[in-house]
Amino acid sequence: MMNSKPLLGCIADDFTGATDLANMLVRAGMRTIQTIGVPNADMFIDAEALVVALKSRTLPVQEAVDQSLAALAWLREQGCKQFFFKYCSTFDSTADGNIGPVTDALLDALGEELTIMCPAVPENGRTVYRGTLFVGDSLLNESGMEKHPLTPMKDANVLRLLEKQTDSTLGQIGYETVARGPTAVALAIAQLKSDGARMVVVDALEDAHLHAIGEACAHLKLVTGGSGIALGLPANFRRAGLLSSLKHTTHLPHHMGGSVVLAGSTSRATNGQVTLWRATRPSFRIDPLAVDRGEPVVEQAIEFFLAQTQPVLIYATSPPEEVDAVQRQLGTAKAGHLIEQTLASIARQLRMLGVNKFVVAGGETSGAVVQALEVKALRIGQQIAPGVPATQTVDGVPISLALKSGNFGRPDFFNEALRALNEGAPPASNAGDLIRSGPSKVTPT
Repeated sequence: MMNSKPLLGCIADDFTGATDLANMLVRAGMRTIQTIGVPNADMFIDAEALVVALKSRTLPVQEAVDQSLAALAWLREQGCKQFFFKYCSTFDSTADGNIGPVTDALLDALGEELTIMCPAVPENGRTVYRGTLFVGDSLLNESGMEKHPLTPMKDANVLRLLEKQTDSTLGQIGYETVARGPTAVALAIAQLKSDGARMVVVDALEDAHLHAIGEACAHLKLVTGGSGIALGLPANFRRAGLLSSLKHTTHLPHHMGGSVVLAGSTSRATNGQVTLWRATRPSFRIDPLAVDRGEPVVEQAIEFFLAQTQPVLIYATSPPEEVDAVQRQLGTAKAGHLIEQTLASIARQLRMLGVNKFVVAGGETSGAVVQALEVKALRIGQQIAPGVPATQTVDGVPISLALKSGNFGRPDFFNEALRALNEGAPPASNAGDLIRSGPSKVTPT
């Protein structure tokens, strides 16, 4: 039978992670809506899965805990039966948290004794073996994440990372147990619970392991992990007769409007995507030092955009050595804030000019842009790349977005995303013509 209330309530600690998770749930056949922050009490949302996107990954611990508890309270009010705390597949947050403290707080609020921790997303090369997190063939701390400007990861062992964040007793379920299937995993969870474990790190090397883990977690009120573990959760509701066996359409209505690519991530993948774009397409670089000097960088970027006859990349993405130099001069927090707010201001002004298709690279950047555009909720559409779906605002004049975690996507991702967001658009259309044609050209068709 079809369910009339949400079944799965999810809390994501950043915006691109939220769309990654929502993408997984849609692929597994759940009608999914992603909200931006905790919605107002009177917001009605018709979906089987709800994903609350927070911008809490790099907040002080108590702020992250408070926001996560507020999201949990709202999801409980909607009638959700199970809850999922989604963090990055590279397990990054602040030095003091926030994954451990938020998990502790959610367990306490739900009155639960145990949950699992599984950041694995094999589709994107994130695997956990012997409690150690790999990115492709590299240890997490040798993957480039050790140079992340906000959340550098210097250790690949998930248990050691958690030990610094929580006093809870930790447990581990190894690959050999997971490979034997859901019954073996469920028995291991039960044994660890009786032994007093509160957070259990689970190995996973392939999607089949995630499905097995998900089935074994059907009885848990709270599950935590990367987006991958969500692959195995919808089937539990389907087996219980709460979810339709039919796949739901991911088609999003087409609408006219201008397009832009905004990149703030400094990851290896985004650096490669920026380099490929710049070789043949127009781009404008945001210099945080110029922003700090008070130069009119936002106005210059808008002027550059309007002078073009095709979509533009506006970026602050730089190689690690350049990022280090800026951080030494401005400080890490200030440099990141300047970039986020500059790109957010540019997005806001472009929206006023008629741009309504945004490709955004970087979790923190995506959060700033979505907030600047005053987006309240997103419907999840087709997958553009693993972990990155097309999305569209639920209410008002539609805005289409592709929100990309920094390390996701092939080298030509920006072009792939633009094609997905502009699917069905007249071939001759371009950003400059749409903007200069006036507001009547950017209303929905």
